[in-house]
Amino acid sequence: MPNIASAKKNMRKTRAATVRNRAQRAALRTALKKAKISGSTPDERLSAVRLLDRAARKGLIHKNSAARHKSRLATAR
Repeated sequence: MPNIASAKKNMRKTRAATVRNRAQRAALRTALKKAKISGSTPDERLSAVRLLDRAARKGLIHKNSAARHKSRLATAR
């Protein structure tokens, strides 16, 4: 347990970010699974692409990883 005030604050921030990142990552994975199934609608694929773009912009996943997923979604139509 940290003793310094700034270290305590950093720990609080890290915990909050971890919870937020976990929720965002779970939503992204769910959207990707829905978009990958054969009967997926264009809206499902579009929402997956939007989530991928946002995750890459926010640093949740690497930009090349997002580009790879988007490319595979586009060719799987």
